Amino acid sequence: MTLQFSVTPIGTVRSSRLTPIDDDWDSIASSVELDATQFGEDAIAGIHTFSHIEVVYLFDRVDPGNVERGARHPRNNTAWPVVGMFAQRGKNRPNRIGTTVCRLDHVDGLVLHVTGLDAIEGTPVLDIKPWVREFGPRGDVRQPEWMDELMRAYWRA
Repeated sequence: MTLQFSVTPIGTVRSSRLTPIDDDWDSIASSVELDATQFGEDAIAGIHTFSHIEVVYLFDRVDPGNVERGARHPRNNTAWPVVGMFAQRGKNRPNRIGTTVCRLDHVDGLVLHVTGLDAIEGTPVLDIKPWVREFGPRGDVRQPEWMDELMRAYWRA
């Protein structure tokens, strides 16, 4: 049984990065501009008291024909093992949904200024949530060595 639904973006990413380059996202200051036709400032009242927010967005420029449904080498790097799409965070996901926890630097009206959002200019934002430490991992966190290697330059060059 397939359930289909539609979502309406709540805002748009504003960023100096125009293409999805894989690394150095912490050097990019960007913002989430909420849609003023849908929301007033009361929708984000109190958000400024959080240090981080989680942004849910759509990889809208991924060609649906490039969506991965099986396994591949992350970033097509044959030095890394073949793993399933759900064992990586690539953009060619079946529903093309991305999430990032980023630092909330300040709020100006309906614009949330952030650092470390790995989304490019014009990306549709589907939701934002305050980052709450109790929703973070509980207990030990593990990940494979190839992911450690992949992430070394992701946030900083």
